[in-house]
Amino acid sequence: MLSRRHLRIKALQALYAYFITQNLELIIGEKNMLRSTEKIYGLIAYQLSFLIEIVKFASVRSEEAKKKYYPTEDELNPNEKFLQNLFIRQLSENKDFLRKANAYKINWIDEQEMVRKIFLEIKDSEDYKTYMNSGKSSYLEDKKFIARIFKAFVADSESLGSFYEEMDIYWADDLDVANSLVLKIINGFKETHHELEPLPELYSVEGKDDPEEDKKFLIQLYRKTIVKSKEFDKIIEEKASNWDLDRIAIMDIILIKMAMAEFIEFPSIPVKVTMNEYIELSKYYSTPKSRVFINGILDNMIADLKKDNKIFKTGRGLIE
Repeated sequence: MLSRRHLRIKALQALYAYFITQNLELIIGEKNMLRSTEKIYGLIAYQLSFLIEIVKFASVRSEEAKKKYYPTEDELNPNEKFLQNLFIRQLSENKDFLRKANAYKINWIDEQEMVRKIFLEIKDSEDYKTYMNSGKSSYLEDKKFIARIFKAFVADSESLGSFYEEMDIYWADDLDVANSLVLKIINGFKETHHELEPLPELYSVEGKDDPEEDKKFLIQLYRKTIVKSKEFDKIIEEKASNWDLDRIAIMDIILIKMAMAEFIEFPSIPVKVTMNEYIELSKYYSTPKSRVFINGILDNMIADLKKDNKIFKTGRGLIE
């Protein structure tokens, strides 16, 4: 599931921690990186579980309304389309999901006020009203509706974000990644899937001969960037001759070093792909001017690295 960009982000976070923390051992930083990466599935499980909890809350609320002294006709005979959502039923019966939820001991019993608030936001939305009154019912409609309310009310919920941050310091940075993967999981479900259908693996295995390929990429990117750090410092100083290395943003230096590690150590990744990825990451993780600076430095480096035969790409379409 995790894309190469997601993996680069996790490596970037770990490398930042390594370079700003004195006396942090490479192997300790690597273990922390892998642990925080693998815990993303816990965050995914929580978000999926929260969707189920919203429907459970709505169901309990509906049953309580029927027990009033003077229930209305709508309360006695409610529209149960949301309560009977076919996708939510399928997810709540999926054995792999239940196993993951149990492993993280997910329980929303102490967070019912947050559940109530988000449910009421959903219930008051035009999308909910349209869905409830569409006059039809299908698995596809149910699944698409859940995906929409997830994006609109759950993914960007400040209260949920604060809740996760208190649970795990890493999750504050991982929430956007987890949300994109939640949507990927939802969209990947099919009506024909049975309860034993496994959820996708965290590291992408599709089309790969080695199921560990992406995990190895993450580890090697982290290791090579650190091991060759001093060598890369000298090259950066040469290329940024008008800049004092101490004045360059540390995030820019790390991004440049990661790109250099990919240029030299990963023969199957095209140079243009590496360039584009790190320039794109600089937009989100460094200063407004970083994009132009990093682009210029890397562009100058490529010519010299090729001249010195330090860039060697293999594979179809990669030999230049």
